[in-house]
Amino acid sequence: MADLSAENSPKLTYWHVWTDDAGVSHQTQCELTAFAKESMGGDADPQWNNRLLTAETQVVFAQLPVGWVGKWHENPQPQWIVPLSGRWFVETMDGMRVEMGPGDISFGGDQKTQPNADGHQGHLSGTVGNSPAMLMIVQLPGDRWLAARPGDFA
Repeated sequence: MADLSAENSPKLTYWHVWTDDAGVSHQTQCELTAFAKESMGGDADPQWNNRLLTAETQVVFAQLPVGWVGKWHENPQPQWIVPLSGRWFVETMDGMRVEMGPGDISFGGDQKTQPNADGHQGHLSGTVGNSPAMLMIVQLPGDRWLAARPGDFA
């Protein structure tokens, strides 16, 4: 059986896209750390689970074609984005650009941004390389997670 002692509790890193008080979007690398040992049921051995939230969700699978660019926009609602294949990027209003591929995770919480002098609002995103990017998107409708900030999921 695997070692599930508390000192071996995992951490999961993700990029959090968020809006500051001036309406500028940023990306901050955060960690999910609230993992607990539990079985998923039956005779399954315990594993590390982080039951992040219980909420109404919509799950979307999206394929972004090669060369796809999502011109400056806000995330339509708070959403977790997980690349399944290919690569994509997110550039926030502060000039930070992060490229992600399979295994990387991003939370899109850049609602309530304000246009800057260049008219940029929210973020710019697009595919990277010569392959489409397949994404799994878990959208969180409602106001509970609207414009969530780093640390809100701790």
